[in-house]
Parts: sequence; C-alpha cells; structure tokens
Amino acid sequence: MSTTEKETNHPVKKGSFIQENTKSLAFIAGAIVVLIGIYFWYQGVYLKNRAEKAAGEMFKAEQYVGVDSLANIAINGEGGYPGLEKIAAEYENTKSANLANLYLGGIYLRKGEYKKATEALGKYTATGSPVADPLALGLLGDAYSELKDFKQAATYYKKAADKSANKFTSPMFLKKLGLVNEQLKDFKGAAEAYNKIKSQFPDSQEAAMIDEYIARAEAQAK
Repeated sequence: MSTTEKETNHPVKKGSFIQENTKSLAFIAGAIVVLIGIYFWYQGVYLKNRAEKAAGEMFKAEQYVGVDSLANIAINGEGGYPGLEKIAAEYENTKSANLANLYLGGIYLRKGEYKKATEALGKYTATGSPVADPLALGLLGDAYSELKDFKQAATYYKKAADKSANKFTSPMFLKKLGLVNEQLKDFKGAAEAYNKIKSQFPDSQEAAMIDEYIARAEAQAK
C-alpha cells in the first residue's frame, strides 16, 4: 500500500482550536474564576478588615496631628500606636491611609520638611470631599512654594481654587496663586487671580484688601 493510500484511508483528523486546546482553555477558565473570587474577597473581606483596623489606629493619630509638640509621635508612633507613616504604608488602598498621607503632608509642612510634604501629598487620592481635596492640592502648592518652585506651586494653587469652588478655600488659594504669579513675573495672571476674588468671592476675608493687590499687579502688567 502506497503512502498516498495510507493517507487516504487514515486521514488526520483536525479538530477546532477549542478541541485541540481543551486542557489549556479549561485551565485558563479555571484561573479566571479563581481570580474573580480573589478579587471579590479582596474587596469585600480583606480590604474591609484592613480598613476597620486602620480606622481604629487613625483615631489615635488624629489626637496628635494638630499639636506641634506631638508631631514626631504622630508621624512615627509610640507604644501600641503605629504612627501615620506606618498606617499610610501598611494600609494602602484604605481611606485611613489616604487621610494619613494628607495629615503627613500638613505635618511635614509645619516642620519645614517640604520635600517629604510633596511626597506624602502626592500619594493622596481625591475622594470627592469639597474640603480635603482642594486642601491637599493647596498644601502641595505651599510645599512647592517653599521649595521656590513657583511654577509648580502656581499649577497646584490653580487646581485647588478650581477643585471645589467655595468662599472658604477658593479665595485663599486664588490669593496664593496671584502671589506666586507675581514671583514668576506673570503680572497679568496675578491680576486675573486677584480680580476673580473680587468678583466671585466679594464677602471673603481675602477680598477685604484685594484692591491693593489688583492695583499692584495691573501696574506691573503694563
């Protein structure tokens, strides 16, 4: 029997891709199911438990945050309290870790550790809070301003002023935006920031003497 006849009598059966790869596909499908299960466990159990533990430790932290003499304890912890740095690192992806980064940024600013402030605040993720979100951006502006990086400072002050327009934070950051714009010799931009305070937030504390700032900036802009 010739080779051709053998091939004719016993043809090679070629199944579909799925038939030829049944074991591989079954493994992939099983892996996907496992990954989905892990994801929901991570979201519903793991993160929840970590969040609850972090929240408990944050309660202690908040007692130290506003007291300058206790700043180092707030950052590094003491006794059974882990400190904000450890909370931020160990409970990543929780609201408490996010808040810890905001607190750390503020404390580092007060301590004059501006680079550390930018690092901590850079890890903060917006939550939709009309207070915390613009504050985080504004504090970044403060840190960069202290580092004499006025261009970056202006960027963050503008974001802070626009993030959640209100008469409390917006005029404060608009005034700071105007001041750093003056440092950048952008007197037109400074005048625009000051004029926005006057027109949009006339009842704010910053508006009380804003005409002097407007006059100065506009005179320089000519």
